[in-house]
This record gives sequence, C-alpha cells and structure tokens, in this order.
Amino acid sequence: MLLPYTPTSVAVARQRLSADLESWGVFASAVEDAVLVVSELLSNALRHAHPLPSGQIMATWDWADEHLEVTVSDGGAATEPRAGRPTLSSLGGRGLGIVEFLAVRWGVRHDGETTTVWATLHAPVAVLNSQVRTPEMGTLRECG
Repeated sequence: MLLPYTPTSVAVARQRLSADLESWGVFASAVEDAVLVVSELLSNALRHAHPLPSGQIMATWDWADEHLEVTVSDGGAATEPRAGRPTLSSLGGRGLGIVEFLAVRWGVRHDGETTTVWATLHAPVAVLNSQVRTPEMGTLRECG
C-alpha cells in the first residue's frame, strides 16, 4: 500500500494490517506484534529516510504458512538501518531492537534508490473451528 509520507500513515497501516490479520484468523498476540513491527518500520522510515520518488512511502505484508513478512520501502537515507543499543536514559533508538526481538528474522534490501526494511514474524492461526480464511483466495478452506 502506498501511503503519504506523513506520520498519520502509521495509524492507517496499523489499522489495515490489524484488520487483514484478524480476518485471516491470526492469533491476537501475533497481530499485536505485527502491528508494533509495522509501526516501528514506518516510524523509522519517516524519521530517518527520504520518501520514494512519488513522494510516498510503501508498506506491504504477505502471510503464508503461519509466517508474515512485513516490508516498508522508502527513498533511502544517508545511513544504513540497524538495531541500536541505546543507554537506559536514551529517549529513542529502540525501534529496530524491538523489531529484532519480535521477528524471526529481519533485514534490509536495496534496489537503486529504494531501501526496503523487512521483517518475518511467526503468525499462527487461532483455529476456533475447522475453517480458516486464506488471504490468497479470500475463501474458506477446511483445516485438519
């Protein structure tokens, strides 16, 4: 999803990701982790990077096999995204450390002037009945 390069886009992405994961039947705790990760990635991009050539920022997510990949793409920055080790009295610098803690893995890809920070999280389905909605088909399938 392309978003305006503005802090209000963080809330828009959080709400959309949460709604998607809940509709797919993902456990509530995994939804909370994913929403926190997308918040951190978007906030870091808005704080430290330039917008894409379109003047926007892009957030995507793909869920399959109980794993979720969240990506945020921007126009790059002067420094490489990395998890910091702030002191206890620091007011910031914890965002990618939080991502690192919650994600199975995370990393950075470069494609020309576009930088994409991605994170993969474990996102299991909360099976309350024998049917689960799949994002690929938008239909119900039997589990079991």
